Amino acid sequence: MNLGDKIKNKAQEASGKAKAGVGDATDKRSLEAEGRGDQAEANTRQAGENVKDAAKNLKDGFSK
Repeated sequence: MNLGDKIKNKAQEASGKAKAGVGDATDKRSLEAEGRGDQAEANTRQAGENVKDAAKNLKDGFSK
């Protein structure tokens, strides 16, 4: 995974946490849900990138 993807995922996760917090504080459930959705999307992308990294490392290990 490249650094740019990591930064984007962390930024989206942080933005989602902020939205969820504001939604909770202002009792706006739709904003809170949107924020939690943003967090879940960022975490899913991160997991996908981790799988790609693991597959690449496995492939590199067999080619040595």
